[in-house]
Amino acid sequence: MPLFIALIALFWGGSAPLFASTSANVKRSVDRVETADKSAESLILPFAFSTETMGLNLGLGMMASGYYQDQMTVGAAGFGGEVSHGLGAGLWNFRLPGTDRLYFSIVGMAGYYPDQRAYGNPKSEFHSSPVAGSNDSSLDDYIEANGSSNWWEMKLEFSLPMGATKEKGFIHYKTRNGLLISEPSGGEEWNPWASGASVIVLRQFNRYQSFEQQNRFLDGAVHAIELGLLYDNTDFPLNPSTGSKQYISISHDAAWFESDHQWTFVEFDASKYYSFGESEHAYQRIIALNFWTGYSPTWEVEYSDEGQQRIKSAPPYNEGATLGGFYKMRGYNQNRFHDKAAIYMSAEYRYTLKYNPAAGVKWLRFLKLDWVQLVPFVEAGRVAPEYTAKTLLSDLKYDGGVSLRAMMAGLIVRADVAGSEEGGSLWVMIDHPF
Repeated sequence: MPLFIALIALFWGGSAPLFASTSANVKRSVDRVETADKSAESLILPFAFSTETMGLNLGLGMMASGYYQDQMTVGAAGFGGEVSHGLGAGLWNFRLPGTDRLYFSIVGMAGYYPDQRAYGNPKSEFHSSPVAGSNDSSLDDYIEANGSSNWWEMKLEFSLPMGATKEKGFIHYKTRNGLLISEPSGGEEWNPWASGASVIVLRQFNRYQSFEQQNRFLDGAVHAIELGLLYDNTDFPLNPSTGSKQYISISHDAAWFESDHQWTFVEFDASKYYSFGESEHAYQRIIALNFWTGYSPTWEVEYSDEGQQRIKSAPPYNEGATLGGFYKMRGYNQNRFHDKAAIYMSAEYRYTLKYNPAAGVKWLRFLKLDWVQLVPFVEAGRVAPEYTAKTLLSDLKYDGGVSLRAMMAGLIVRADVAGSEEGGSLWVMIDHPF
């Protein structure tokens, strides 16, 4: 979603961009009964932040949805400081003319960041074991330098004519106080033909990152394609309380253009939601569970005469079987772990408060705050050089924390604080992690 560009800049050094836990999403429009123009929402958010590596930065983010097409969103954001700067923009869910089910999105960002960090080694060099980013690797084994981080991607999504989207390619939801008051699109029975929404996605994504070290210049590029299928059988995909969703995809980089490594990656993601209803102080009490796993069948290891190893035909450190950061293993640094295979599990308790701190405060009306949510969570995960249960379920990494979330103008904004054996992290992001 658009404001993620501004918000993740607070604690993200410019690594791989992520918009949601999966590349596909249910095509939808959301009408808030509190909004005079039921089909349109907009938000402008100035911000300032200061971090140890980036110093003081000032920025502005903005978004608008529902003005041209009900389900369409446009947004842009930029920030700048003494050394760092970034500018991004995007168009999401534009329904192509003459179609009811085919949607186009394009988004990109260009930026320059001090002290970018990569938990990985140059693929042209041999290294001693454990290699950087592996499950047993050291927290201090990384590459760090000033450099650029630029990316852009585009995708086509096709909303299948089945279930809740049998008659129309997108679903219209209505909310009051951020809670669904219209008919849920799923959640009762697991049956793609009768319930929920299914979406096919074709995504082409591009990344470029550089590290300007004192005695050498390192850079790398990705030009890859992802094909995926989503089945979302939740009641309200923006903020699910019941039902489940599953996503499976395959990504491939054929070493096009500047990309000089071929690789393939397969992943599967599944989430389940249980509602415990309303209470005296909460509109909602939801248990949310997530499982994700991935594997790179092209990953190969070469050994030198001295027993050192070099990785071939593998995704870069910020793609593929990667853990750590604002979606998976939030108590660890961004892209902290990376290997041939990965497994991840998470549980959250989403407690939506009846108390609204902005209610009746005139100067906070621009936030369009519907609700505030308190979310304690725990996570476990592991990367491994092989895809076996014995390896993946041993020596797991753990973390836990608490998240403060709010729905503003139909968008969910979250601030996650998490801790692990390697320290703590604070992430500011758009949307639930799953």
